[in-house]
Amino acid sequence: MPTPFIYALVVLIWGTTWYAIKFQLGVVAPEISLVYRFALAAVCVFIYARATGSPLRLSFRDHCMVALQGATLFCLNYWMTYLSTQYLTSGLVAVLFTSIIFFNLVNGRLLFNTRIERRVLVAAVAGVTGVGLLFVPELRAALREPTIAHGAVLALAATYIASLGNMAAARNTQAGLPVVTVNAYGLAYGTVGLAVIAAVRGTPFAFDAHWPYVLSLLYLSLAGTSLAFGMYLALIKRIGASRAAYTSVLFPVVALLVSTLFEGYAWTLPAIFGLAVLVAGNALALGRAR
Repeated sequence: MPTPFIYALVVLIWGTTWYAIKFQLGVVAPEISLVYRFALAAVCVFIYARATGSPLRLSFRDHCMVALQGATLFCLNYWMTYLSTQYLTSGLVAVLFTSIIFFNLVNGRLLFNTRIERRVLVAAVAGVTGVGLLFVPELRAALREPTIAHGAVLALAATYIASLGNMAAARNTQAGLPVVTVNAYGLAYGTVGLAVIAAVRGTPFAFDAHWPYVLSLLYLSLAGTSLAFGMYLALIKRIGASRAAYTSVLFPVVALLVSTLFEGYAWTLPAIFGLAVLVAGNALALGRAR
């Protein structure tokens, strides 16, 4: 598929997962819902890998790197993000997660000696600024909450761990490992890690049989994980981790559009200006220098 199409589809899918996650909260503990989500996704990707002939044999060293990718992208990152939402609004979590652009730039420089392009850095600043403008009311309200510091630390830690997962993914794709194979094993390792966390915390396994939970679980597993992560890893391989991470600043835009349709979100002048800044930054990050 053309790279712009993959990019747009990743943004569209992950932007709508914010709304789907709302139906996962309540009866089932977050780490258990994540176990269900990633276990189902892993099974689907393994079936797809077998059907398409993607090789499933990896060396011990490659397994270690894929396990690192699974532990960071599919385990600790998501678990800590879910924990942070207990203290922060989803808007503030979205704003903090955009810092992955800067983490990827720095980690890419430290680990792979990747040159930091000036226009990508400027685009990153524009992206974070634009997301901040989109969530001005939530940011003002959050700053008055006494638990904001605790939640912010969790969210930023989760984001940095996700950046390390991006670096592991970049290494695995540069090593020539098939994206489908890496995704399948990574999801499996992430599922095991989440199950261990649940066991250590003594979290009981429960399931909500009501259709909102089941349908949202299927969407998050099949589209939000199996399909979207495979395409995101393909983006990292094609355009690099720094540019691929810029999708994170567009997720909140899609989430707000969904909120406008289903939750009555009202657009303000700062939000409209923030959207314009996001679009400009996105064009700068992905287009030619001019």
